[in-house]
Amino acid sequence: MSDRADALRYARELFEVTWRQGQAPAVADELQTLVHAARDYQDQVRPLFHPLVPKASKLATIRAFTTRAGISKPTTVLLEALVQHHALHLLGTIATGYRDRLNKKQGVVLAQVTTATALPAEKAQALTARLSELTGRQVTLKTHVNPAIIGGVVTQIDSTVYDGSVTRQLARMRQKLVENV
Repeated sequence: MSDRADALRYARELFEVTWRQGQAPAVADELQTLVHAARDYQDQVRPLFHPLVPKASKLATIRAFTTRAGISKPTTVLLEALVQHHALHLLGTIATGYRDRLNKKQGVVLAQVTTATALPAEKAQALTARLSELTGRQVTLKTHVNPAIIGGVVTQIDSTVYDGSVTRQLARMRQKLVENV
């Protein structure tokens, strides 16, 4: 089985347990925080990934950390299982798969929005409201900046892309000019 398939299995099983217990949103936040912490403190967590560090030592570190940080029981059990199976490197994929399941269950859709410059908060809120209205679902907006699009907005919801960028409009004009010559 591939790492991705393993990670999605962990995410599914954890989600099923935490959804029944009413802990799913909190666990999703914990997982995301852990992924960011692992990225931000790579030097400090490196021993948890090293194959020569004994499992017992890794487990003791995980247990001490989760107790101090107030990490929930389901997340602690997941971390311990990942250490036991030498699969801690799957945490990021698990967190993403888990969040996807939570969003689907809650009727939330992720909209990836790309603009040429940073989107001001009030415009992001207005765009979120409009996309929610259009899709009939709650929208979570994730913004990206790409100066190459010159202006306008490129929005992706699920597998559908709405390209309202200046670059795309110029390409269409160019195509029309070529066709008319």
